[in-house]
Amino acid sequence: MSATLTFVTPPPGFAPLTDFSLDEIEGADGLYSLRATEAPGTRMFVVDAGVHLTDYQPVISTEQCTALALTVPEDAFVLVVVNPGEAGTTANLMAPIVVNATTGACAQVILDGQDWPLQAALGARAA
Repeated sequence: MSATLTFVTPPPGFAPLTDFSLDEIEGADGLYSLRATEAPGTRMFVVDAGVHLTDYQPVISTEQCTALALTVPEDAFVLVVVNPGEAGTTANLMAPIVVNATTGACAQVILDGQDWPLQAALGARAA
């Protein structure tokens, strides 16, 4: 799978970049490289929360849904930024990337008032 995603505002640390290519990592179901189209050396790794974090059920605010033109839950595709490290790979569950699967519009949102960790061990239970 490959798709073009456009952030409604640049993701933190990537300003002014908003256009990214989402490319599946071959042989790793649900793992993707998210690469800036204008700066191909700029990338992050993300996982499909529906594949790797089945207990992860973030609540997206009405304002966040409106910004992405999400009208039904089925249109939302949730990606989580992962960070490999010496002690293992962690996932940022407090700030997922929410994608409108129909339009490709996306945003990295902060889940205010929710108790999700910034560095959850990947492979561990999300909640």
